[in-house]
Amino acid sequence: MTDAAPRRELPAGYQEQLDQGYAFGSVLTFAQRPLLTSVEQLAAWQPDVAVVGAPFDLGTTNRPGARFGPRALRTLVYNSGTYHLGYGIEIFEHIEVVDHGDVFCPHGQVDASLANIRSTVHDIASRGIVPFTIGGDHTVTWPAATAVADVHGFGNVGIVHFDAHADTADQIDGNLASHGTPMRRLIESGAIPGRNFVQVGLRSYWPGRDVWDWMAAQGMRWHLMDEIWSDGFPTVLDRAVAEALEGPTKLYLSIDIDSLDPAYAPGTGTPEPGGIVAADLLRAVRRLAERFDIVGMDVVEVSPPYDHADCTVNVANRLFMECLAGLAAKRAGLTAR
Repeated sequence: MTDAAPRRELPAGYQEQLDQGYAFGSVLTFAQRPLLTSVEQLAAWQPDVAVVGAPFDLGTTNRPGARFGPRALRTLVYNSGTYHLGYGIEIFEHIEVVDHGDVFCPHGQVDASLANIRSTVHDIASRGIVPFTIGGDHTVTWPAATAVADVHGFGNVGIVHFDAHADTADQIDGNLASHGTPMRRLIESGAIPGRNFVQVGLRSYWPGRDVWDWMAAQGMRWHLMDEIWSDGFPTVLDRAVAEALEGPTKLYLSIDIDSLDPAYAPGTGTPEPGGIVAADLLRAVRRLAERFDIVGMDVVEVSPPYDHADCTVNVANRLFMECLAGLAAKRAGLTAR
């Protein structure tokens, strides 16, 4: 950020198009926020948060389609409003949010796509703006979280990662860049310390024992769905964030939509029964944003072709909105009712 006052002027007619809403307006952006496509615009506007799409799913192992997630979260969601009932505030009166468009992810080019994601997220974070990344498959967390760590310091960012799967395999079918490997890459690079990489909601039947042994050797901590069932979600959440911030001062949230039970999020590539309840995860994200220094967030693995009645895209949208609400409430000095 600079010492200059923000410059936030829109071209004639632009606001009118935004105000017509997602159903009728010709400008379709996240939450009908202004679209700023250049870093120069970001620097001048000085928003608090910039939403960016990462339409990449070349790391998918089962059902594809997550590349359409960014588009869906802008065009298919039901935008009911921006007044938060729990806080009693208009979210965008307290924080400034813009849409920074989509990263260029050229067809079939994994290395170029991941490099572009890292560069774009770095452009956002290095200007004191919090990047919210819409996936894409979970591979995108590798470059996105690395970019945030580049800015805030390797070892100074802890991650709370909500997922059905650990995503810490060494390789998948010979691929180091896969939606089953990004967390291993982040830890191996030193971007995120293993002991501050904390996972919540794990279940299913993967990965195997060798991967769990590697995770333990890195000092990773994880909280299975069984623990959430026995001890309650708020208690587990408190444990997870305390572990993630043992040393680091900054917090990054990574949410695989399959952390939710498929009843709430059927539109994903690797659905796993027995997951988190949507209401619990929404409140958890809001609580973390209200209380801690969030420096980045991603929601990934939304696959619209497999969605039903737009259930998945709506809950994914609300995860971002609840985080924004928590950030706004912190700015306003409020707590949820």
